[in-house]
Amino acid sequence: MLKNLPWRRLLAPGIATFICFWLLIALGVWQIHRLAWKEAILASIHRAAIAPPVPLPAHPTPFEKIFLSGTWVPGKAALYGDEVHDSPNGPIPGGELIQALREDDGQILLVDLGWVPQQAPQPATPPGRVTVSGYLHDPIPPGWFAGADNPAAGLYYTLDPARIGAGLGFSQVAPYTLIVMGPLPPPGSALPQPAQALPSPPNNHYQYALTWFGFAFVLVFQFILFARQRLLDP
Repeated sequence: MLKNLPWRRLLAPGIATFICFWLLIALGVWQIHRLAWKEAILASIHRAAIAPPVPLPAHPTPFEKIFLSGTWVPGKAALYGDEVHDSPNGPIPGGELIQALREDDGQILLVDLGWVPQQAPQPATPPGRVTVSGYLHDPIPPGWFAGADNPAAGLYYTLDPARIGAGLGFSQVAPYTLIVMGPLPPPGSALPQPAQALPSPPNNHYQYALTWFGFAFVLVFQFILFARQRLLDP
């Protein structure tokens, strides 16, 4: 009778294995597509890194290095983030110094001058027209574990130009932040430590794809062992 045939013992496990196998294969293929997407991003970052800065275009592309001119707005600065740097005297808490720049057309742009110690006095910005260079960073949405902003103290934990600009008393600011790039100041200096390179996201999709494909073939191997044992059992 059919109910006594040995293969019927494998029907339900076989269907489950078949579904899981193709699910794992699909995840691996998805990571292959993600790999191509990430490699294209890294290629665009590399092209931007070796290209010289250009005047701020009307529609800047991601990671494009730009420069622009304007004047610093006195007394309009804030601290963003909570990053600890090591020093010979121990860890030093600090953050990114955000300064307001009034562009030649009157628009207010928030500029990230670099990391500074939290307790250090903010360096004075030079008067007159200045030119700054770096790359533009889109707003970062608040994370689940982001600290609570303290506008009264000028401390922010989310890189949101609108939020920081409002805390500084501006009704409208540019919808992005300029991250300054430049050489590091001398050791022990209280000057901001600007970014040294464009951001480079990690690319682990090849390893992820191999992991999912590996799980799929391990699943097949385990099912073969299971089926063999099940069929040999009386």
